[in-house]
Amino acid sequence: MALHRLQSLTVGVPDVAEAAEYYADFGLEQVAPGRFATVEGGEQFFLEYSPVRRLLGMAVAADDGEDLDRIAANLDRLQLPCERDTGSLRTREPIAGISVEVRVAPRLTRVTVAATPYNGPGRLDRAGTRAPVLSRTDPVRPLALGHVVIGSVEQESTQRFFTEGLGFKVSDVVPGAAAFMRCSTDHHNVLVQQAPLNFLHHTSWQVTDVDEVGRGATRMLTEHPERHVWGLGRHHIGSNFFWYLKDPAGNFSEYYADMDCIVDDQLWTPRSFEGMQALYAWGPPPPPSFLAPRTWPR
Repeated sequence: MALHRLQSLTVGVPDVAEAAEYYADFGLEQVAPGRFATVEGGEQFFLEYSPVRRLLGMAVAADDGEDLDRIAANLDRLQLPCERDTGSLRTREPIAGISVEVRVAPRLTRVTVAATPYNGPGRLDRAGTRAPVLSRTDPVRPLALGHVVIGSVEQESTQRFFTEGLGFKVSDVVPGAAAFMRCSTDHHNVLVQQAPLNFLHHTSWQVTDVDEVGRGATRMLTEHPERHVWGLGRHHIGSNFFWYLKDPAGNFSEYYADMDCIVDDQLWTPRSFEGMQALYAWGPPPPPSFLAPRTWPR
């Protein structure tokens, strides 16, 4: 695959300082005002002023200059302009006007984390000891940026930009409503859903396991219960555990763990999902605010 990861996001909010405090609490490391890093991904999240909350831009990593040449040719066929230099290509998603930069960048080196020991019928992986998570008091820190979900007034056009223009691949779909697309081995890195207006729905951040999902959300809610949106649960599409929280501007952020990974395109068949399977496998019912956010950008 020419593309190999979603490298970073730039989000516009009305109050940068207020949002920055939230994302620092979320576990991102603020390395400079409005600039945040994950444990393994480096600087992956940037906050800028905008009168309304919105996704301003994203960066996607590619292997080499030939990949940029191919993307430039694809965009030309779609009659979409781009700017090209030695190591990057810049263009705009045509419906919401999201700035997209494709950069030649090294692949992310991931640290292997030991499997969490669980006891089960006939299988005692941690006999004679309490669960390790019970003694952890350190803050949860996201390992890497996973994906972004955006609403588009022309879902099919935005999907075409990512697939036919940039080279993303479709993993699964909700017919007439959403497409889960990948630029890495993760099940999805960008999800585009049909919406009454263009907006940022949520950003998603990988942690090691379901205990870290729960620990992170619990810490976020201890003094700010109003941040809760939806969780704990498990999605059907992508299979990941989730817990969603809300930043002060109204954007959702997700802790996730155990996402499906597609390492061989030939062994994966995209499927169509409808009804509740399109949303989750188990957990509390999704609140109305998740399906139609109360704080639409104005």
